[in-house]
Amino acid sequence: MRNILNINEGWTFTKEAVENFAKLPEGEAISLPHSWNAVDGQDGGNDYFRGTAYYGKELSKSALPKCDEYYLEIRGANSSATVYVNGKKLACHDGGYSTWRVDITDALTDENVIVISVDNSANETVYPQMADFTFYGGLYRDVNIVCVDKNHFDLEYFGGEGVTVTHNIVGEDAEVCVNVWHTAEGASVKYTILDAEGKEVVSEENTYNSATLKIEGVHLWHGRRDPYLYTLKAELIKDGEVCDTVTARFGCRTFKIDPDRGFILNGEEYPLRGVSRHQDRWGIGNALLPEHHREDMDLICEVGATTIRLAHYQHDQFFYDLCDERGMVVWAEIPYISRHMPTGRENTVSQMKELITQNYNHPSIVVWGLSNEISIAGSDEDLLENHRILNDLCHEMDKTRLTTIAAVSMCKMDDPYLQIPDVVSYNHYFGWYGGDTSMNGPWFDKFHGMHPEIPIGCSEYGCEALNWHTSDPKQGDYTEEYQAFYHEELIKQLFSRKYIWATHVWNMFDFGADARAEGGENGQNHKGLVTFDRKYKKDSFYAYKAWLVSPETDPFVHLCGKRYIDRVEDVTKVTVYSNLPEVELFVNGESIGKKQAADHFFYFDVKNTGESTIVAKAGELTDEGKIRKVEEMNMDYVLVEKGAVLNWFDIDAPEGRFSLNDKLSDIMSCTRGKLWFAKVGLSIKKKMNKAKSGKDDEKKSGGFDVDLSSGGGLMEMMGGFTVLRLTSMMGMMNVNFTKEELLKLNKKLNKIKKPKN
Repeated sequence: MRNILNINEGWTFTKEAVENFAKLPEGEAISLPHSWNAVDGQDGGNDYFRGTAYYGKELSKSALPKCDEYYLEIRGANSSATVYVNGKKLACHDGGYSTWRVDITDALTDENVIVISVDNSANETVYPQMADFTFYGGLYRDVNIVCVDKNHFDLEYFGGEGVTVTHNIVGEDAEVCVNVWHTAEGASVKYTILDAEGKEVVSEENTYNSATLKIEGVHLWHGRRDPYLYTLKAELIKDGEVCDTVTARFGCRTFKIDPDRGFILNGEEYPLRGVSRHQDRWGIGNALLPEHHREDMDLICEVGATTIRLAHYQHDQFFYDLCDERGMVVWAEIPYISRHMPTGRENTVSQMKELITQNYNHPSIVVWGLSNEISIAGSDEDLLENHRILNDLCHEMDKTRLTTIAAVSMCKMDDPYLQIPDVVSYNHYFGWYGGDTSMNGPWFDKFHGMHPEIPIGCSEYGCEALNWHTSDPKQGDYTEEYQAFYHEELIKQLFSRKYIWATHVWNMFDFGADARAEGGENGQNHKGLVTFDRKYKKDSFYAYKAWLVSPETDPFVHLCGKRYIDRVEDVTKVTVYSNLPEVELFVNGESIGKKQAADHFFYFDVKNTGESTIVAKAGELTDEGKIRKVEEMNMDYVLVEKGAVLNWFDIDAPEGRFSLNDKLSDIMSCTRGKLWFAKVGLSIKKKMNKAKSGKDDEKKSGGFDVDLSSGGGLMEMMGGFTVLRLTSMMGMMNVNFTKEELLKLNKKLNKIKKPKN
């Protein structure tokens, strides 16, 4: 019978080169899961270690259960890995986010040394190589020994379990088709379906390696409302003995994605409003434990999400199981992201095969994501062919689900790339990376009008917020107040358009992006509704909770701005979020009125004198904070970029003249501003070309050309940046400006008068 032995304990780790793989490498004693970039992958500088490191473990065969065959099971090794047992090279694997197994039976002796080399260095064949997140190296998930009889369910086909469960709803019943793969000739398989309480529903035994079982009066899996799960148990029987057993949980449901009505689950409209999730944490990297996954799911459920986009790679099976149990509708994808590599096609195919094979039975998954922002530099024929191959592969392997892509704003609405998958989503940041918040809804209306037959969704939208504060929030200021405003506007625009088949906030949690130098805390993307350490829910978290959570389930009231106490204004705008219909505000114990708000956002004007205690009350619930009148702005609330060449308050900005603190779109609204930018564009182009030709692969700009003179979507996005912010962000592409260069640019801008209108 099958026995799975976890071997996470007792490993050594080293970055030093290993020459003798038959000997345990000297190094640090560690336990798995482990990542060597847990610190340097989150501290900024784009200088985290990308290379080869080694994990070693001694293993006595006598410590293993007696059986015929032994498989080493690796649930995540980023990005490429090679397994050695007693010095013998047994297998290599490319792809850092999936499960894979190696038959180590013949290599085992009484005493054994297992060495696994793991490599996350830059290359041109394994995805991802360019993206806005850290590619943590390590053995960051469980490692097991799977002990089996010689007659067992297949363990070697793309990391799967050797069983697939496919259902078809017929009236009140479900026809459940089970297929199995195993190594036993002349064996039979007994198929048993158990209900959620573990009681047998139906059973059948045959020798066909497949069976169709009927569940009468089937209990449907209905998302968060009722995530009901059955279990399929398959027993491999040879000569009257059970040789191996596998189980697979599954749910029975129907779904469709309609271009006008959105997502439909079991015949009912079921709006998909949710978040995206990266799998890493502060100080841990991607080496998460079960309690971390559970906490993430608890927070996602609390915010009221009905869907999760698991970006941008295959996540831990433990988390997919949680999605099934909690009723989350899931978008699952491979890390085919940002930069198309003609030499990486084979890897996209193998990663997609693993993703589908290992996750086929999860009822939570409804779409397979082919790629993310891969057309950022345009769609050439090789890229299109790669997508056609992946799209066909998904439909060949899984006839029950749809395919999708996450296109970026610059991708034109008539790009042939958009015609390949079944449904489409876009990543838009109007109101953060250019444009303004009001552009989001109209853009989707335009797409829907142009392509009424294509279901359209919003796969990413968001803006960054840290512990900075202002009473006059502006785009790009990284304040909690602007993030709250941004999400208020996006909620109203996106949630009111029923045809948008899914919306996914970018992101549920702040995450590691070592190349980033934004917001005063380098090495992270701070677009999360929750901080990287999961300790603080930003105000915008509660904006979603107010819209998505029923007051019967979890009534609440939230007073925004509790971290922003010292204020200079005479009248403070106080914002309250609640899923209850009415909020009353008290200042120093006195009511200043009650308000109702259909959009769940309640606004009050409060006179700011002395120190005031503010209490928001909704029903029997209250939330409390303070404000205090000060004469000068508390600079602890103001972003000062760490290590910045130049900060906004260091810039000379004469009244009526342009400066680096002005938006590019405003500067280009006049002829002299356009001429100024044309010259700057040439300078940027030279810097980008220089960065791309650098010898160090890790310091290259990433492989896509940006035509700054082309206008269109890219210029529309860039127009919302101040020049200073734009030059700062270009540092992520290793396009850097010195202080002297920036001051010179500013001096020329100071000579240009702002238009009077």
